[in-house]
Amino acid sequence: MSLYTKKYDFVILGSGLGGLITGLVLSREGYKVCILEKNAQIGGTLQTFFFDKTKFDTGVHYIGGLEPGQPLYPYFKYLGLMDGLNLEKMEEDGFDQIIFSGDDNIYPIAQGYDNFKAQLLTFFPHEEKGLDEYINRIKEVCNTFSFYYLNSESNIEAEMKHFYLGAKTVIEECVSDKKLRLILAANNLLYAGKGDKAPFYIHALVINSYIESSYRVLGGGSKISNILAKQIKSLGGEIYRNQEVIAINNVDNKVESVQLKNGRSVKGSTFISNIHPTQTFKLIDTTHLRKSYTKRILNLENTTSAFVLYISLKPNKLKYEKVNKYFFSTDEVWELTNYKPENWGKDFAIYYSPCSKNKGFAKSLIIISYMKIEEVAKWTKTYNTTTHLSERDNEYQAFKEEKAQILISEVEKKIPEIRSFTKAYNTSTPLTLRDYVGSDGSLYGIERDYNSPLKSYINTRTKISNLLLTGQNVVMHGVLGVTISAMVTCSEVLGKDYLIDKIKKTAGVFPKETFH
Repeated sequence: MSLYTKKYDFVILGSGLGGLITGLVLSREGYKVCILEKNAQIGGTLQTFFFDKTKFDTGVHYIGGLEPGQPLYPYFKYLGLMDGLNLEKMEEDGFDQIIFSGDDNIYPIAQGYDNFKAQLLTFFPHEEKGLDEYINRIKEVCNTFSFYYLNSESNIEAEMKHFYLGAKTVIEECVSDKKLRLILAANNLLYAGKGDKAPFYIHALVINSYIESSYRVLGGGSKISNILAKQIKSLGGEIYRNQEVIAINNVDNKVESVQLKNGRSVKGSTFISNIHPTQTFKLIDTTHLRKSYTKRILNLENTTSAFVLYISLKPNKLKYEKVNKYFFSTDEVWELTNYKPENWGKDFAIYYSPCSKNKGFAKSLIIISYMKIEEVAKWTKTYNTTTHLSERDNEYQAFKEEKAQILISEVEKKIPEIRSFTKAYNTSTPLTLRDYVGSDGSLYGIERDYNSPLKSYINTRTKISNLLLTGQNVVMHGVLGVTISAMVTCSEVLGKDYLIDKIKKTAGVFPKETFH
């Protein structure tokens, strides 16, 4: 029987991390699973690409919480990822470095809370109580969310309380030193945080995992998707590439099939969308759904996008560092997404990749600076991927080159030899992210707002009885966030207690063990 004649237990739309994890968990439980991917490569932001004979990551630059007792470890152990990945631990005394123009200090974000505090106290000895309070507030949030540390019991009221706290507000409540406040907020490129919107729970859940431990995935994030896909297939699950879903065929309150771009359809009992909720609902007949519900989903606001510069380096030129560097031209670290056009490119992050042949030297750099989708508005009707080649016009190429030169000039102020060390470079814009991942090119999907958290709240269960959601928009973004989101989706099918206990047992963690 073919894809078009079978009826699957679960049809999953999109092969991003959420779709793959969901597919693997359900395949392990004996269900017939089919994953449909519109692109030639699976994995969403786990995708990698080759340029100048160098492999580049598109989204996974480092991951956290990967040691026993930390949040991502039991999940990765359960998913069969821990033994298959080549992991490199980052600099323990400062995996992230925060650097401000006009300030000669390099402020480290260190691994391990005692070390994290000790490193910052060398600069701010008067803020010990403040840092203790900040750490305690983070731990309180992380301990509240049941799936974060695999606690079966959940307290919805306690979780909801954290939805209404702003990250900027909580940081300012904890520490009084203005510079330290900036440092604690500075790596908000990890969640595209705005001072007037970013919830503290997002800040806490993201930052905590990296402080507990930080690792690079050597060989790229595609290693994760390949390991998951191999297991799915070994269990009888099916993954189809180049199969874009253009319609979800529902009759009233039930989906019967999905229609593909080639005109064929795929049937299933239950459907799980790893596509952005807004894009998902654009594929549905919403006639019989409550208008207020569909209007909210269709009008969700998204986080900003980015311009990315990929630099292939000449051999044995730039020293490799097990750090990420965040550079700021301004103290307005909460306003970086609202940059003025004339200031674009002055605030950016650098991620290093090691050379396997020449130890101690970097093979490549990835440099990221926020960019609004509006900057490429005149080309939004174009679409360009490896399987849908539609080269954008010369004006677009000139735009990319102009932005690349601006960014290289800014990097040159930090690494004076960068031009002579560069062998070749490539770029991506918000349109690249849109074409390969979906939505409108947003970095982290839906923008959360602590002022009105329910407006952006997404339940894994939709108002259609056999349609579920998964991925970065359900609980949280990032490798850890999407992993948890996928487990939340699977728990709707399998039961929360059953799934958590199974993960614990598989990972060698027992129900009463304390994680933190």
